[in-house]
Amino acid sequence: MPSPDPGPPIDRRAVVRRHVVEVTGIDPAAPLSVGNGELCATVDVTGLQTFPDAYPGGGGTLLGTQSQWAWHSVPPPEGADLAQALRPYRTWRGEVAFVDGPPMPGGDESRLDAGTRWLRANPHRLDLARIGLVLRDGSGHRAPDPAELGACHQTLDPWTGVIESDVELAGRRLRVTTACHPDRDVLAVRIAGLGAAVRIAFPYGSQAWGDAADWTRPDAHASRVEPLPGGVLVHRLFDGADAPLHVVRVRADGAAVRTTGEHELVVEADAAELELVLAFGKAPPAEPPDAATVFAASARHWPAFWSRGAALDLAGSTDPRAEELERRVVLSQYLTAIQCAGSLPPQETGLTCNSWRGRFHLEMHWWHAAHFALWGRPDLLARSTDFYRRILPVARETARRQGCRGARWPKQVGPDGRESPSHIGPFLLWQQPHVIHLAELLRRAGGPEAGRWGDLVEATAWFMADVAEPTPDGYALGPPLVPAQESYADVRDRATNPPFELAYWSWALGVAKEWRVRAGRPPEPLWDEVAKGMARPLVRDGRYAAIGIEPFTVRADHPSMVYALGVVPATDVVDPALVAATLRAVLADWDWESTWGWDFPALAMTATRLHEPETAVAALLRDTPKNRHVRSGHNRQSADLPVYLPGNGGLLAAVALMAAGWDGSGDAPGFPRDGTWSVRHEGFVPAP
Repeated sequence: MPSPDPGPPIDRRAVVRRHVVEVTGIDPAAPLSVGNGELCATVDVTGLQTFPDAYPGGGGTLLGTQSQWAWHSVPPPEGADLAQALRPYRTWRGEVAFVDGPPMPGGDESRLDAGTRWLRANPHRLDLARIGLVLRDGSGHRAPDPAELGACHQTLDPWTGVIESDVELAGRRLRVTTACHPDRDVLAVRIAGLGAAVRIAFPYGSQAWGDAADWTRPDAHASRVEPLPGGVLVHRLFDGADAPLHVVRVRADGAAVRTTGEHELVVEADAAELELVLAFGKAPPAEPPDAATVFAASARHWPAFWSRGAALDLAGSTDPRAEELERRVVLSQYLTAIQCAGSLPPQETGLTCNSWRGRFHLEMHWWHAAHFALWGRPDLLARSTDFYRRILPVARETARRQGCRGARWPKQVGPDGRESPSHIGPFLLWQQPHVIHLAELLRRAGGPEAGRWGDLVEATAWFMADVAEPTPDGYALGPPLVPAQESYADVRDRATNPPFELAYWSWALGVAKEWRVRAGRPPEPLWDEVAKGMARPLVRDGRYAAIGIEPFTVRADHPSMVYALGVVPATDVVDPALVAATLRAVLADWDWESTWGWDFPALAMTATRLHEPETAVAALLRDTPKNRHVRSGHNRQSADLPVYLPGNGGLLAAVALMAAGWDGSGDAPGFPRDGTWSVRHEGFVPAP
């Protein structure tokens, strides 16, 4: 919704270039990345992956080269039982089997049997290659030490998607330019300066929770190098297979490519400039372009990206928080475009490094990618939403096994859509309405073939209607159930009626009804009955409890009871006055150390729907460790979770609601009207 007096168009180039990232040394928490949504490479201050140990993350390194399509499975342990651990639970429909698992305090999987550990860890996302500078040392090469790094200046220009790195390394001055092709899984590097070469090394896949590369098992994989004009083609074979899992085409015109180890190449040139192109794929790619072509494609693509969809300009604001918010907004758009806009829902650490072995969480998909539609770029959301259609048969079988029609969507999965054994994930419900919500956002934004998601909406709605239990107090949810606030896993066999899920059920089933009517089909009476008849959540001391049984509310993790209005549009299920009282109580005494990066945008959305703009801004920018955005723009959570893209995507979804509002809300409802905020925006799609 445009401003009442929008004024001249926003100078988008000026907004973006206000937030060029500058680096003058090793910043272990904030390496920079280039990518296209399907492939991403993260580099250190040298513009390559020269110092992986200086950028630790999750048990490995933040300097990964990852894709949406490269996954690996180790052979299962001999004699391991790979049948998913199905445990019966009592439901109102009778006994139902769930993919269960024992508790894992602190993520400790030692109590799991070998088969369950294998099922949780496979397939895992693969680190494709480590690409770093090496220095000539006599007749060979050596890896430089971080202590040899002198003066350096590095920039990432989001307007062009190019990283420029000017470094002194062991007394040599090098200028390194790095970019990714916007449409092909191709990286390009140009190195100006004498005495440097590039080492490309290939790892085995890792089953570790946060490490995508295992360098300790060279005999478990093979790197077959095929010479080609101007370079080589590397066939990457794993676990004795005859066919490669993936290939890497190395193009180095005018340079020598030598095999220097079982899984290692070195590229060097005698000239003062070295140009290198690496093309990745599951099959041999077409002849890759030269480096200049990749740089030019990147320089064309990113201005086009920034010039379409929405824009936000806060430059005229006097509130001291405005500059930091605008920085986060710009860099979050770049980061989610290169890490969350691919053919699969993203893992929580995107394509930077592994978390949960690279497997992705469908309850987080909305937080990663819903903003693409709200910012007028629905095509970037549509890419990953197609995943639901691919796993629809798996989801239908889960629903059938649990006595329901339609499809029950899993939680923690890889490309095959198989649920991971857990005492939490298979019992979550809040990812179910996401599919309807994302489809509705795509429709409202005029996304590609906006009506093509009808079968997914239909399948989702049938499960949602069937799983709700008719009671004298309305349609109830659970048990077994773990709400979005996962603190109640130990009472999953008794938990009932979390407010967020109750309201989300009502709203999403109402949307599903509208989809049927638009398609010329009669409404489903059960959907309408459940949507209008959801049970009301429990109220204690004038506030909503998190669940309908003891302990009622644990004041840690996600305060999701207040998200029943905010992420979810207004419904009859919750009373805005009670939501406001609950929000005030949360802000007064919640354990912020236990929250996650998407909680702060979610709180801001609730405050915005409640017409409390100062509360919205304060929540969105609350100064607490899980809500800080490092120099690169990433929402760092901890040493174990150093990158957290739901925080970035959530920020963009919240800002869209705060700036453009929802149907009938008026302009900029999430920003104070006290004269300290100048909120110029264009191109947003109002939220439902």
